[in-house]
Amino acid sequence: MSAPFSQRFKEARMLNGFSLQDLANKLHAEQISISKQALHKYEKGEAIPDTQMLLQLSRVLGVRLDFFFQRHTVELSTPEYRKLSKLPVKEQERITAITRFAVSRYLELESLLDLNTPFINPLANFPEINELAEVEVAANHVRTQWNWGTGPLYNVLELLEDQHVKMILLQSEDSFDGMKAWVNDQQIAVIALNSVRLNSPDRLRFTALHELGHLLLPINHLPEKERERMCNRFAAAMLLPESTAKMEFGAKRNRLHLQELADLKKQYGISMQALAFRANDLGIITDSYLKQFIFMFYQHGWRQTEPAPYTGEEKATRFNQLLMRALAEEIISIDKAAVLNNQSLLAFRKQLQMVE
Repeated sequence: MSAPFSQRFKEARMLNGFSLQDLANKLHAEQISISKQALHKYEKGEAIPDTQMLLQLSRVLGVRLDFFFQRHTVELSTPEYRKLSKLPVKEQERITAITRFAVSRYLELESLLDLNTPFINPLANFPEINELAEVEVAANHVRTQWNWGTGPLYNVLELLEDQHVKMILLQSEDSFDGMKAWVNDQQIAVIALNSVRLNSPDRLRFTALHELGHLLLPINHLPEKERERMCNRFAAAMLLPESTAKMEFGAKRNRLHLQELADLKKQYGISMQALAFRANDLGIITDSYLKQFIFMFYQHGWRQTEPAPYTGEEKATRFNQLLMRALAEEIISIDKAAVLNNQSLLAFRKQLQMVE
C-alpha cells in the first residue's frame, strides 16, 4: 500500500496548494496532532497512517478516502503556463495536480466506455514557423482540416473537445490565464483555463485558442516572448480569418467606429480591442491610428470591461455527457459516477435531482 499511498497523499497535498508545513498547521488547527516530519514520512513511503488518521487526512484535504488508493497513471509532459513568470511555484504545482487529476478521471471514463480518442495534430508536418505571415497560413490550414469554414465559431471549447482536446476549467486567483500540456507521448492534448481570471466568454475563447497555438505551432525554437506573439496572432486568425476580416472591415480604413466593433464582437466573439489589433495586423488601419484608438479606449476605462459584451456560450460539456452516458447505460454505478465526478455520493445525487 505504501507506494501508491505516498504518491496519492502528495497529490492531495498539491491539489490544495499546501506545503508540508501548511498541512501540519491546518491539521493542528483542526486539533489533529501530527508533525511535519511525520507527514514527510507518509509522502516518502516510510510510514503509513492508521485508519483514523486516513479519515482525518481525507476530510482536511477535501478528497474521498478512496482517492489515496487509486493508482496514479497520468503524467503531463511539457506543461506551459501563460503568465508563468508571475505564478508562484506552489500554485504551479497545484494547477498541475488539479489538471492531472481531472485528466486521469477523464481517461478512466473514456476507458470504461471503450473510447479511443487520440488527438491528431493538423500541423504535424508543418515546417518551422518564423514569420507572422506563416501563422496566418497555419491558422487557415487548421480551420480547413477541421472543417470550421471562415465564419463565426460558436462555443470554441466544445469545438476543441470535438477534436479530442481535453478541456479543463479550474480556479486560480493568481496571475494565470491558461496552460497547455501533452499526455501519453503527445497522443492526448490538454488545455486548462482559469475561469476566475477569464471571466467573460470572449476571453475564454481567445485564451483557449492561444493555448491551442502553443500545442500546434512548430515554434519551440523561438524565444518565449516571440512564441507568445505568434500564439496571440494564431488565436486572432482562428477567430477572424484574414479573408473574413477584410470582408467585414474593407481592405483599408482611416478609422473604426465603436458600434461597428461592438457588432463584430457580438458576431465573432472577439474583443473590441483584439479586433482593432487584428485590423492593424492585417494593414487595414495604421499603427498611429491603432495607438490613438487604444489610448481613447483606455481613457474610458474599457480595458478590462468593454462597453459591449459578447453573450455567446462557452462551455466544456463532453466529460459530463460521457458520465451521463455511462450512468444511463449502467456501465458504472452511481457511486462510481460520483467518484469520477470528484464528488461525494450525496452531492452527486443532489446534482442529478436538480435536472430531473
